[in-house]
Amino acid sequence: MPEIGDDAPAFTASLVTDEIEPFDLSDRLGGEPVVLAFFPAAFSNTCTDEMEALRDEFDRDDCTLLGVSTDLPHALAAYRAQYDLPFGLVADPDHRAIEAYDVSEDSFERYGVDTIARRAVFVIDGDGAVSYRWLADDPGQEPDYDALAEAVGEAA
Repeated sequence: MPEIGDDAPAFTASLVTDEIEPFDLSDRLGGEPVVLAFFPAAFSNTCTDEMEALRDEFDRDDCTLLGVSTDLPHALAAYRAQYDLPFGLVADPDHRAIEAYDVSEDSFERYGVDTIARRAVFVIDGDGAVSYRWLADDPGQEPDYDALAEAVGEAA
């Protein structure tokens, strides 16, 4: 898992906004801070609570906010539309992002799910370095949104 001060691991995936397009994290680095909010599964209760809190409580004007899960792009497109999420969602069904950030979770196999993202948040500063990281102790835990906002302010 990247430590604070490490260069942010780059990865490629699909980005779901109003369209689905190729995404390369390295293209987003070097400007405003980037927030990667990894979440286990679209349409689940805690994940929806977290994404709605990021939508409602978090000021995205000074950063690029991206939700990241292993869901398929079309599922994330439906999820984004249903919950009116104004930020992009990164579809990582190939596990490139969750492996790069060492946030893969495989304890849900009993539900027929292979590997998902652990709930985690990383802030990447304008120099492309990890300046904040948080990893949930359990899937029902949400991040401290005030601490996240403070970290983004410091990374700007």
